[in-house]
Amino acid sequence: MSGLLVFDKIISDRGSRYAVSGGAARDRDGVAALLDELRGRGRFAKATHHSWAAILSGEPAFSDDGEKGAGGLILQMIERAGLADHVVIVTRWYGGKHLGGDRFRHVADAVRHYLAEMGQRA
Repeated sequence: MSGLLVFDKIISDRGSRYAVSGGAARDRDGVAALLDELRGRGRFAKATHHSWAAILSGEPAFSDDGEKGAGGLILQMIERAGLADHVVIVTRWYGGKHLGGDRFRHVADAVRHYLAEMGQRA
């Protein structure tokens, strides 16, 4: 049974769509396995970005995956929430229109959604 939790179609703005996912990960191999699983799920394979962050054995790790600044924002939020050995992934399908600073608000809202589902506070 998979440890990947997926909350799809949670945000839509000007054609861009967002989902948030995550699961337990103790190291970068665990993160890679969850990312591979996510990318293997139908439409997630065609997403534009899978930005993620985790605190692995006390060390921060993140990737913007082309969405500059997104991984760092996710990391800040999970550090504040005290969520360790767990990866949070924000997926975006680009809709053809630039969102400017709103994209950071959407990433933050997606992480808040995930943390709330996990019983954590952002």
